[in-house]
Amino acid sequence: MAKSNKQSSQKEPKSFRPALTPEGQENRMISLAMDLAEKQLREGTASAQVQVHFLKLGTEKARLERTKLEREIELMKAKREQIESAQRSEELFERAIAAMKQYSGNGTNEEMEDDEYV
Repeated sequence: MAKSNKQSSQKEPKSFRPALTPEGQENRMISLAMDLAEKQLREGTASAQVQVHFLKLGTEKARLERTKLEREIELMKAKREQIESAQRSEELFERAIAAMKQYSGNGTNEEMEDDEYV
């Protein structure tokens, strides 16, 4: 009679390849901590701190704070795009003015050549 391989109730720790960046390592550690917290919550062995942490994440206040942060990030991106657009517009205006000066005969060729290489 052959012995059957019984798997133990505890899982072997997964072997991970080394993280390539500190951010990758941090993300892996966060993932492991979340897995452990989930396991403890399912088994009923989670500490009060862990329980309160996840309870707070589920509140309306936490949802509103996340939404506020997302909107603030969108606003910052829009402001950055506006600044970049203004810089591009300014550069285009300067080129247009220089071209108009050259066409009207008020600018010299040297001024245009200098502007083109800047």
